[in-house]
Amino acid sequence: MGWLFVCLAAASEITGAAGLKLYSQRKTIRNGILYIGGFGLSFAFLYASFHYLQVSIAYAVWVGIGTAGAVLINMFLFGESKNFWRIISVILIIIGVMGLEALS
Repeated sequence: MGWLFVCLAAASEITGAAGLKLYSQRKTIRNGILYIGGFGLSFAFLYASFHYLQVSIAYAVWVGIGTAGAVLINMFLFGESKNFWRIISVILIIIGVMGLEALS
């Protein structure tokens, strides 16, 4: 159950990051709800995961998935650079997150 909460927290974090990008471009209620709601849900789900997982593991996985997801969303939806080293860096983040999950 803890990993489900971490995944939901990470998905909400990615939504919040996309909402933040959209809100910085155009300040609408919809974009504000994505931004504030995404980050708010993210923290709520992360907090719920602490009842099942160690804080250090849950937090690190949440940050890793959220970071990799935000970079990928920005690359594919908002046209940020897709250079080789950025992609390798995201892959390394994902490998690190998978390692933490496998060893906990």
